Amino acid sequence: MQKKPLQCQFVAALDSIVGKWKPIILYHLLQGKPLRFNELRRLLPGITQRMLTLHLRELEEEELVNRVIYPQIPPKVEYSITEYGMSLSPVLEALHQWGAAHVERKQLKKETNEQKETD
Repeated sequence: MQKKPLQCQFVAALDSIVGKWKPIILYHLLQGKPLRFNELRRLLPGITQRMLTLHLRELEEEELVNRVIYPQIPPKVEYSITEYGMSLSPVLEALHQWGAAHVERKQLKKETNEQKETD
């Protein structure tokens, strides 16, 4: 069996989780508590209802997120991370930590440049 090129493996992984909101949705769901649609919307200021719906559907199709509909009126829908989605925990945690360090680095660079301009 021929091994797939490295590029193909990255593309497959990134297609599942890349987007402005997908990693953040997954990160919130990784906290362990199932969340309702409006709870997720409150956690993601700036996301539109349409975009949240689209990303949740895509994550569900990828089997990263589980959607449970409770038969009541009004309908109650909860989203949770799947066991398979939990496998992204180390990746998302590392990305989160790298992002925090990157933001700090950019801020320090900006402050250094501003200091040089005032000297």
